[in-house]
Amino acid sequence: MSSKALRIRGGALAAVLGLLVVAAVAGFAGYFLYCPCERMPGGWLLGEGVEVPVADWSFANDEPLCQIQVFRGGVWPHAINLNCMASGGNLYLSCASCDGKAWSTAALAHPEARLRIGERVYPVRLTRVVEPAVLDEAWNARARKTGRGLGTPRQAGWWSFRVESRA
Repeated sequence: MSSKALRIRGGALAAVLGLLVVAAVAGFAGYFLYCPCERMPGGWLLGEGVEVPVADWSFANDEPLCQIQVFRGGVWPHAINLNCMASGGNLYLSCASCDGKAWSTAALAHPEARLRIGERVYPVRLTRVVEPAVLDEAWNARARKTGRGLGTPRQAGWWSFRVESRA
């Protein structure tokens, strides 16, 4: 093969590799900015920032899911979809088998987080609930919202975090 043909073939290969790199970067950026998606975590939550304190979170029950963004140290945040449920104006985020999950571990270490409900993003503080009566309140709020677990006792290993506005 001639040197000219090798240069053309090398240039074509470089162009294809360059396009693959651009596609990979664009895909990662899209994923990182627009997820959490289903069970896939994401990074920064986008939306209209709300800088006024929220005293009554009852409106959260109108949304099927919320997204929580926690910081695990370093530069990149970690965001996931969660059930969020309000009861008596209080807001709770919960999970089953929560011990050791990335978001709950981060919330214990760094309680300042960001919460997206609909298209709005709220600065919040997360506090793990350990009082049985409050855990039952959060469990029952979840059951009322989702229709799952109505009239059943709270599961072992089920955690809940109280969400408070820090605006």
